[in-house]
Amino acid sequence: MTQKGPTLEDPDYAQFAWARFRRILKWMALASVVAALAALAWMHYYGGGLTIAIGLATAFGVGLTVFMAAALMGLVFLSSGSGHDDDVDAQGRDSSRRPDITD
Repeated sequence: MTQKGPTLEDPDYAQFAWARFRRILKWMALASVVAALAALAWMHYYGGGLTIAIGLATAFGVGLTVFMAAALMGLVFLSSGSGHDDDVDAQGRDSSRRPDITD
């Protein structure tokens, strides 16, 4: 039998895992701001004049898209690294073992 690693049910590990997730999100917030500024710079250079509406839409669209992708990927890695995926997979395998019903 394999020994399971720490899970989010352990308060100390949960505190560590969520702190790591928040730290990653802080860095990705910076990356999303940089991506939004790069998109604005690119549009200004190649597109000429920007109206305030186009600039705001581009900045929010690019920035929030990058940040949302980072948040979702961070949650995927948090779930996988904490053993939560293995627990759900084991529950799914147990529930799929139903007796065959034949007519």
